[in-house]
Amino acid sequence: LHLVALNFPLSGDMRADFQCFRQAQLAGLTSTYRAFLSSHLQDLATVVRRSDRHHLPIVNLQGETLLSNWESIFDGNGGQFNIHVPIYSFDGRNVMTDSSWPQKVIWHGSTANGIRLVSNYCEAWHTADMGAIGQASPLNTGKLLDQKVYSCNNQFIVLCIENSFVS
Repeated sequence: LHLVALNFPLSGDMRADFQCFRQAQLAGLTSTYRAFLSSHLQDLATVVRRSDRHHLPIVNLQGETLLSNWESIFDGNGGQFNIHVPIYSFDGRNVMTDSSWPQKVIWHGSTANGIRLVSNYCEAWHTADMGAIGQASPLNTGKLLDQKVYSCNNQFIVLCIENSFVS
């Protein structure tokens, strides 16, 4: 399953699932992509289809392995990934080195187990208000689910996950 970043950073007011869908289409990818976020409708841990959570590795756009599988993200260790493997945007840029993402932090709105944090997800990703807060993770920690709180006016990386395997 591919883990890919949107082509630009977003504040806490976003239509991330639509952006993931649209940018994947524009990049010529045929599978469905969903935002790597907990939402008011779904916990992050359940975004990927149940049958694909255990046996498929999580890879970048070039097929390099970031994590052994979807479930390994939610084992309580903060989603430790291989920091030597780049995370690319849909247009092929490395988010860790490209200046389009000045802050190397990803929004997620989740606990370390992938459960939504209702008080920490920018009002269900509908506000960029400076007074609202969202859960996010600095990528330099090597964790997708590091537990840090930020103001929703920050413009951070938004990741998208291929939510079902298509051969």
